[in-house]
Amino acid sequence: MSPSSVLLKKLSDGAYDARFARLYGEEQVAVQRARYADAVRGFVETFGEPAGELMLCSAPGRTEIGGNHTDHNHGRVLAGSVNLDVIAVVAASDAARIRVQSKGYPMDTVLLDELQPVAAEQNHSASLIRGIAARFAALGLSVCGFDAYTTSDVLKGSGLSSSAAFEVLIGVILNHLCNNGSVSAEDIAKIAQYAENVYFGKPSGLLDQMTSSVGSIVTIDFADTEKPVIKKLDFDFAATGYALCIVDVGGNHADLTHEYAAVPDEMHAVANAMGVSQLRETSYEAVLKNIPTLREKLGDRAVLRALHFFAENERVLDEVAALKAGDFEAFKKLIIASGNSSFEYLQNVYAACAVEDQGMSLALALAQHILDGKGAWRVHGGGFGGTTQNFVPTALVPAFRETVESVFGAGSCHILHIRPFGGVCVDKI
Repeated sequence: MSPSSVLLKKLSDGAYDARFARLYGEEQVAVQRARYADAVRGFVETFGEPAGELMLCSAPGRTEIGGNHTDHNHGRVLAGSVNLDVIAVVAASDAARIRVQSKGYPMDTVLLDELQPVAAEQNHSASLIRGIAARFAALGLSVCGFDAYTTSDVLKGSGLSSSAAFEVLIGVILNHLCNNGSVSAEDIAKIAQYAENVYFGKPSGLLDQMTSSVGSIVTIDFADTEKPVIKKLDFDFAATGYALCIVDVGGNHADLTHEYAAVPDEMHAVANAMGVSQLRETSYEAVLKNIPTLREKLGDRAVLRALHFFAENERVLDEVAALKAGDFEAFKKLIIASGNSSFEYLQNVYAACAVEDQGMSLALALAQHILDGKGAWRVHGGGFGGTTQNFVPTALVPAFRETVESVFGAGSCHILHIRPFGGVCVDKI
């Protein structure tokens, strides 16, 4: 039998069912069995039969629970990997190239003897592949050729970080195919961030990649970005009686890189004016004392964003403490406070260049109308028109979904679950 036929038979016979149950939940096993089988067929249609075995890999999207725009100034975050992911069917190749066919997109081809940044690739997936391979090589790790067919159910532009999931997936492939799985999840995350910053051209922090790579519910302290302190939390959100609902307002992130970049840029400008490189190296009190000088030099928005950083950074500690104590009521209040701070001080709910497009503001208003005194709601992820995060009592989920989907369209409300794994070779879990 051909390698693809062997793998398809294993999928059909249920050889991966236990793994799929661990990754996605028992109710998703049949769906994932069919999804992976479709990806195998997509690989063969694209690349033909491989000479050797096929490998299955997965990297999840992530939900930021606390720490909105704190990571890029060495702050704290609370986040979780989710049950939406990017998967790949992979085969080693003797050619000195990486070919990645993402379903629905043109194929990306990167030659392994051409790993310098290519200006024309910025903001395209090829730059991420090239950047990750280049970083592996620069760190003395092995880089080898492969072909991969990928498909994703991580919503693009949703705050679930589809780009980080893709980056981590490429890192996972290079790790298991070329380095015997020796590269840590933390190092894969750093490599992925490097590719996004230097090759893709987006000045992101490390939250997205670290959460996707490490997985589960994690709190991360980035005081030392070379050695972030990562702790997994033993908390079962499913047992709280609340559903995690992500509402996609349908905003377009394509031309808003400058809006995202302005957030860390302005925070860093305040830090530099205070004589340090990151806000984590100064204090709320010190910034308060210097507001007259700071606002004259940098403007009011930069000061407000710095004040958000300090409050949000401390709030993460309180959120973690509330979850550890099992105090979900206190946790909900902190979630609402986080969202209010993002709206009022961080100002990442809508883009200043497109004030007529305020879908996220509307989604937050609807959530407050339905959930006030019952649940919690906040900006999710980078902001600027993406998604909101809502903790909805199970009994209210139908009404909540009906209301938001009547405004933002069918399928705009997504019920997610926390996934216990980060980026993985599916065969090895």
